[in-house]
Amino acid sequence: MAKAITERSVDYSQWYIDIVKKAGMADNSAVRGCMVIKPHGFAIWENMRDQLDRMFKETGHVNAYFPLFIPKSFLSREAQHVEGFAKECAVITHHRLMNDPDGNGVVVDPSAKLEEELIVRPTSETIIWNTYKDWIKSYRDLPLLINQWANVVRWEMRTRLFLRTAEFLWQEGHTAHATRQEAIEETLRMQQVYATFAEEYMAMPVIQGVKTANERFAGAEDTYTIEALMQDGKALQAGTSHFLGQNFAKAFDVKFLNENNKEELVWATSWGVSTRLIGGLIMTHSDDDGLVLPPKLAPTQVVIVPIPKPKPEIGEVVEKVMRELRARGITVKYDDDTKNRPGFKFAEHELQGVPVRLGIGMRDLEKGVIEVARRDTKEKTSVLMDGVVDYVEKLLGDIQKNLFQRALDFRKERTTRVDDFDTFKEVLEEKGGFIEAHWDGTTETEKKIKELTKASIRCIPNNNEKEAGKCILTGEPSKERVIFAKAY
Repeated sequence: MAKAITERSVDYSQWYIDIVKKAGMADNSAVRGCMVIKPHGFAIWENMRDQLDRMFKETGHVNAYFPLFIPKSFLSREAQHVEGFAKECAVITHHRLMNDPDGNGVVVDPSAKLEEELIVRPTSETIIWNTYKDWIKSYRDLPLLINQWANVVRWEMRTRLFLRTAEFLWQEGHTAHATRQEAIEETLRMQQVYATFAEEYMAMPVIQGVKTANERFAGAEDTYTIEALMQDGKALQAGTSHFLGQNFAKAFDVKFLNENNKEELVWATSWGVSTRLIGGLIMTHSDDDGLVLPPKLAPTQVVIVPIPKPKPEIGEVVEKVMRELRARGITVKYDDDTKNRPGFKFAEHELQGVPVRLGIGMRDLEKGVIEVARRDTKEKTSVLMDGVVDYVEKLLGDIQKNLFQRALDFRKERTTRVDDFDTFKEVLEEKGGFIEAHWDGTTETEKKIKELTKASIRCIPNNNEKEAGKCILTGEPSKERVIFAKAY
């Protein structure tokens, strides 16, 4: 049978690692803090990437690629930006190795020191805006809507597979606009794209909001976020969209001639999601038996298992069912491996999160039925062979909706409104989840609350209801509630 997974209630952190490794998603690498994404994990990322790429292109964006290496001087041009990333940067100082004169392998050639150090891309604003200076001359060149699929390096001290690694995969959009309003509209549009993807494809409900000044992206005027709640009651920042104002245009002197032939600075945005979404997917839906994947992102949506082993008569039926499922765009696999028994196969496919399993044996053939098992609820039912394709197609839609509703119900149950600091601390420790509470709007109070409780302000929700109140810590006036939580 499949290897045992630590129960969530016993050790949530180990449960997560068990699933990542035992479901064949990723593994630690020889480089500290970096991961190897295995085929099953990468297939999920490919499905995420392909769907997001379609959504980006539907909103007018095109893909490009920019260098992995960034001259150190570029990061110095935007003060807040360099301050935000300085401690996470990997720095290249030499460009060549040589044989060790003492015979101990290779060493850095001291004569190959770079005139200017290069930074391994932590994010691409600087290299991209240095390029945009040559691309943008007139209002006719705007808007410039570009996305990049790439890897980045941020030298994290505490790492966890998918959630926080020194190197990870992501996309980063970088757009340029003629007006402030156009740039703000782009920032909000991309936040909505991320929210739609999270809810409709990941089946992961999110809260859309804006970050506080203390939590916003380094170099941004405003950072918009989507925040999800994991099963352990902690929040996960699942995607961010930044209104950069004219900060990078000023830093890199990116100007354009407007329709009146007057020179203006360009307005900018950037936005991104990464492979941490896979961590969010795991922690939103999975259980003590392994992965639970929403059908829209599952690499294999249906697996067919012969009982007890493959036979020609079974194979003929399976071939017909697979052909009809694929004609409807459903991915299906026939597990005709003869080395393992059906029970082992069931456990393995359950561990890997396959949404629907079909079981068929000689007795089923005689009765004209196929056993259908759904991963999310573990329910099984016998379905007539003639109607199994229609049934499975509808079932996949039902599973997708059920996973979203289940996660939404969990979030509602774990969202609490509090009005004083003692209750805030009690709810945080005993229940966790999102806490709606008043805050006086100062960075000092925000930092103090985090220092005392480890909870941060996740966001100020978009279209937040105005409500007069008093800050839970200082008692000072507050005009609205914000969302607090402990977070990854």
